[in-house]
Amino acid sequence: MTTLGKKLMEATVSVAPVVAIVILLNFTPLVDFSANEITVFIVSALFLVLGISLFNLGADLAMTPMGDHIGAGLSKTAKLPVILAVCFLMGMLITVAEPDLSVLSGQVSSILNGTALIVFVGVGVGLFLVLAVVRIVTKRPLSMMLLLFYMLLFMLTSLVAVGGHGNFLALAFDSGGVTTGPITVPFIMAFGVGIAMTLGGKNARENSFGLIALCSVGPIIAVMAMGIFAKGEISYELPDYSMESTLSLGIFNILLHKTKEVLIAIGLVSVFFIILQFTCLKLPKKKLLQIGVGIIYTVLGLVIFLTAVEIGFMPIGYKLGGDLASSGHEWLVVLFGFAIGAVVVLAEPAVHVLNRQVEQITDGMVSKRSMMIALSVGVGLSIGLSMLRIALGFNILYYLIPGYFISLALSFFVPGLYTAIAFDSGGVASGPLTSSFILPMTIGVCFAMNGNVDSIMTDAFGIVAMVAMTPLITIQLLGFRAIMKKKVSEKAALRRILNADDEQIISFM
Repeated sequence: MTTLGKKLMEATVSVAPVVAIVILLNFTPLVDFSANEITVFIVSALFLVLGISLFNLGADLAMTPMGDHIGAGLSKTAKLPVILAVCFLMGMLITVAEPDLSVLSGQVSSILNGTALIVFVGVGVGLFLVLAVVRIVTKRPLSMMLLLFYMLLFMLTSLVAVGGHGNFLALAFDSGGVTTGPITVPFIMAFGVGIAMTLGGKNARENSFGLIALCSVGPIIAVMAMGIFAKGEISYELPDYSMESTLSLGIFNILLHKTKEVLIAIGLVSVFFIILQFTCLKLPKKKLLQIGVGIIYTVLGLVIFLTAVEIGFMPIGYKLGGDLASSGHEWLVVLFGFAIGAVVVLAEPAVHVLNRQVEQITDGMVSKRSMMIALSVGVGLSIGLSMLRIALGFNILYYLIPGYFISLALSFFVPGLYTAIAFDSGGVASGPLTSSFILPMTIGVCFAMNGNVDSIMTDAFGIVAMVAMTPLITIQLLGFRAIMKKKVSEKAALRRILNADDEQIISFM
């Protein structure tokens, strides 16, 4: 089977559970999809499979090697101030180009200027990418830096809640999740590997992770700063999620718009890479040709993926949430939230990039299968708990503060490698499908349950933050289980030695 054939098979297996759940629900009285809606959804799902396959192939050929070469090349040829300046610019450019962030900003355009949100978030990512590289160079433990910055984060949270706009809180935490999307993840993770293998010292494997974790903190702090200084009343307006409205824009126009977005995104990264190629990398032509082909695959994959999501998945997600909530069975909404969350993460393109890189870096110690199970359980729990929060109407901080406290506490009991992988996984799990399928679905649930838009900012938003938080706990528990299993096996081996009789002991004297 060809490489593209393997990618198509992987993508089909990933997307099929989501499609199956939606189609099965269509045959129940719980939802009421028209024949046109379900047809468009199925066709979109087929294109989604193609988009994920092409993107994953492109990530292997271009985005990952580009990040790796830039990280290693800068470390060998440039001074630290130059490396940090490049990191800041790279963090800003990649974030401004991230499609996930554009999807989120489009859904909150009625309360925030989209350009201002993207710029603030870009600055936040740039600054924290610099701090992440400083951590690798100085060989500081990731857990200590995470503890420091999350303490700062929750101090700002209290300021926003008391003196600013409290409804910014959920949006701020969501911003941290959407910045680590399909473009950012393969590039920054490979960049971290390149830096760590050159400057990371004896703990290079552990130090190669953690960049995504720290880059997820910067946007939260940046948007909270916007909340602290925001003036006047903030009024949220519900976007038109109907499929008729989406199709009225014209498939060609949507395709053209997505192509423009992706070309700008990949173009910024490519221009940045070309400048570095002429100044310090000096890669051979054969490698540049491979990267060029990979960039073409990446562009095609992202355009197809994002177009399919906007046309078929966003309208279906909103209507699905509204119909389920209108059924009057709140427990069913919670149960469905868990089920759909557990399978949606399988279709996130960046998750497959992360799992593959984790397995390679850890020499199979952390397998793709165990990572995927931990992420599926974590994301399923996060969405199920979010649906419960909408039904009961309490603040998201009742989840986030204990959740992050448990995450940070676990970091003192598991190997640093698991902590770094866990905090990276949190950002990666909240990808395009989360912001363009799960978030509209949650908004649909919230609007149907409450009958107004006033509670959407506080109750529906925050779902991306929950998706980003729960893997921190589940993957560290995976590490804790591995430690305990190793200790039990060592004690059992020692017990067998101590209990052995004299006949089992061989003497060489």
